[in-house]
Amino acid sequence: MLRCADGSLYTGITTDLDRRIAEHNGDGPAGARYTRSRRPVQLVYRESAISRSAASQREAALKRLDRARKLALCAAGK
Repeated sequence: MLRCADGSLYTGITTDLDRRIAEHNGDGPAGARYTRSRRPVQLVYRESAISRSAASQREAALKRLDRARKLALCAAGK
């Protein structure tokens, strides 16, 4: 989960976290449209998954959480 410069949270999945954060911050053409206007972004929470399918399911579950629960998860993960 990334915290954008405007304070919003962005959730996604990747196989290479360092590369993806760099892309979200403008290094390369593959950053998400959402984060392009909200740079810089900062990693605030991460989880590992055993498969891409499991990662996608967990991403969907995280996106359904309200902001307070997402922030609590970020705080607990530090």
